[in-house]
Amino acid sequence: MDDSIRLPCPSGELFNPVLTMGTQISCLLVISHFFQLLLKPLGQPGPVAQILAGFVLGPSGLSHIDKVKKFFFQNFAIDYYETMALYARIIIMFLIGLEMDFPYIKRNLRVASIIAGGSSFVCTIFAIAVTSFIYEETGAHGSAVMMALTVAVILANTASPIVVRLAAELKFASSDIGRLAVSSSLIGDVYAVFLLIVISRNKHKYDFFLWIMLGIVYFLIVVAVIVLNIYVTNWLNRRNRNQKYLKNTEILGLLAIVIVAATALETMGFSSIIACLIIGSMFPRGGKAARTLLIKLSYSVNNFILPIYFGYSGFRADVTFINSFSNFAIVVIVILLSIGGKITGTLAACVHLKIPLNEGVLLAFLMNLKGHVDLLTLTIGLENKVMSSNTFYNLMLAAVVINSLIWGPLLAFMVKRESDILGYRHIAFESQNPESELRLIACVHGPRSVATMAGLIAASKGPENVSVSPYLMHLIELPEKSKTNLMYHQKEDDEISDDDDYGGNDVVEINEAVDIFSAESGVMIHQVKVVSPYATMYADVCEYAKEIRASIIILPFHKHQRIDGKLESGKEGIRITNQKVLRHASCSVAILIDRGLTAAGSRTSSSESLHHIATLFFGGPDDREALGFSRRLGMHHHINLTVIRFLHTSERRQTMGVNIAQNKEDVLMAISDHETESNIDSAFLTDFYNRYVTTGQVGYVEKHVENGADTASALRDMADMYSLFIVGKGGRDHSILTTGMSDWEECPELGKVGDLLASSDYDVSGSVLVIQQHRPSKDANHQ
Repeated sequence: MDDSIRLPCPSGELFNPVLTMGTQISCLLVISHFFQLLLKPLGQPGPVAQILAGFVLGPSGLSHIDKVKKFFFQNFAIDYYETMALYARIIIMFLIGLEMDFPYIKRNLRVASIIAGGSSFVCTIFAIAVTSFIYEETGAHGSAVMMALTVAVILANTASPIVVRLAAELKFASSDIGRLAVSSSLIGDVYAVFLLIVISRNKHKYDFFLWIMLGIVYFLIVVAVIVLNIYVTNWLNRRNRNQKYLKNTEILGLLAIVIVAATALETMGFSSIIACLIIGSMFPRGGKAARTLLIKLSYSVNNFILPIYFGYSGFRADVTFINSFSNFAIVVIVILLSIGGKITGTLAACVHLKIPLNEGVLLAFLMNLKGHVDLLTLTIGLENKVMSSNTFYNLMLAAVVINSLIWGPLLAFMVKRESDILGYRHIAFESQNPESELRLIACVHGPRSVATMAGLIAASKGPENVSVSPYLMHLIELPEKSKTNLMYHQKEDDEISDDDDYGGNDVVEINEAVDIFSAESGVMIHQVKVVSPYATMYADVCEYAKEIRASIIILPFHKHQRIDGKLESGKEGIRITNQKVLRHASCSVAILIDRGLTAAGSRTSSSESLHHIATLFFGGPDDREALGFSRRLGMHHHINLTVIRFLHTSERRQTMGVNIAQNKEDVLMAISDHETESNIDSAFLTDFYNRYVTTGQVGYVEKHVENGADTASALRDMADMYSLFIVGKGGRDHSILTTGMSDWEECPELGKVGDLLASSDYDVSGSVLVIQQHRPSKDANHQ
């Protein structure tokens, strides 16, 4: 953090600060975990418990006792605490950058900047207005301008680490509001750090030209670290090609690069907060290096570093300075101005951006969280003698900590109250805009189907400008005899414990396939590992789909293709898992029967070859969902999509052209007056035809059949024409087009048509994707 940290101390006292810091860290962790046990049932997030633990341990609580205070506040202990806070900040901001949804921030930079700018601007105006009053009441000496800048940082800053952690614990980090709040808080950090640099300049007596030169050096150091990370990471990934993860020494080497660069920037008089964030966001995402860093840093930061960092902020606050009416008034005024500035500025920005009022209020509340750059500013201001008033320093510290302790519980209440806008709301592909962001989970039980799933992910991206957030979930069976109550996945501590053996060499092959795909296609796949008994595996899949707000879960069929082209049954547990996910998932679910889509999938993203896909439409919600998903594939420039609609021979005279010629108002009136699926199907196909078929993006064919036997024959005729068939699971209930097809049904979870196409007796060369639309009423019936 600051370059004034005083490391030398009398030799007899060298051990005492270290012992003090170790004891403080231990106490913070124990007390914070105790408060978490008490507050978590009340819905309170971890940061609240951690700040409260520091508050209780600090001079406002236990350290008010003379013996405790003498132990924790030794002459040189503060230097050790600040050094610890510096390295904690470096690691935290690097991890935030590593986890940052950079494509989202890039798409929504204008919106996030307006929200952050609006709240910061109003708070800065309030800070200028109130500085003279605070300056006089605290008996401060020195520059009033520097104090105004310090107050501006305190009022305007939003603690991005607290926002990130709180959003994750309250389960809305993947929502639009959660991502917008995190983005806005990070942009707010940039403004606060800029003011911090101006304040720091008072300490380093450099002239303006020298500051410009140092700024250029700052930029060059950041660029050099980014480039160095790229080369070192690529070298480490090649060096460990046959390993699951990097070695601990290699990870320490990567972190050392970041820490050395950050320390150099701090020594120059700059804050390393933004530099570490940029370095983390620019770190190469693909490969074993990023995968290992995420695993190990996430566990360490979330379980140790953040609790200590948040606890230390509470530990520093001393409410005993609020011992007079004027001091009390200063703290109240600062808190109220912070609240008023954030709410006024954020709501004004939201009105300008046409964001709904309830979402704007929640964003304003989130922007009120403090305890990051503001605390650093106070420390540097005191050390640089920007403020000579110790009273001002302690009152501002108390205001920041009290503000965080107030807004943490309030936000937990608000999130619970606004669960309708923050909760998981599935939008069917039938109603989705095909150019909207796609979030999907592709599940695999081993490396066999990874390439096929990856190809399908690349194809589903559609146009180049459409964002896709794919998750590859490796499902691993946990034997019943080893059953535990823990859910293991990549974001927890399974990879750094004895459970690393789960998945065996499959993990290496899956990682390698994902890395190759990401390098070729440019599509980054998030990897997740779930280790669970087959009996409960479905619950982990469904819960994670809710957490990331997935639009669809793609499951592998329990049969796999042999070398002779026939399908061979795998474990029955895989089939049971598929059936349970179909019943309990809160989003659409698809089952993929893989017949060698691998080559086509890779060509989709890397060559000029066309990939021929057919969507079979019989009617019904599942078929409309399949057609809605197919729209995304049809917009991909390497895919030739054909929609094949099956009709009864009696409808031969009613051609598609006649249906399309219907007035739109007539179609809408038909939808409002009818209660039959056929009218909904006709309206949906009408819109689809006008949008995609008439423009030449998608082909359209009608097949007229008499019964199920004719349908089976028609399907057999096109068996070798397409490399992928997409069909809805249900079709229309009791349709004459599929009559008799269920007589030889083997896998009901695929539906009649899907089961036929998956049959070993049916010589289909293409893969099959069977899609089921989520229907809330169906979900309720199973609860």
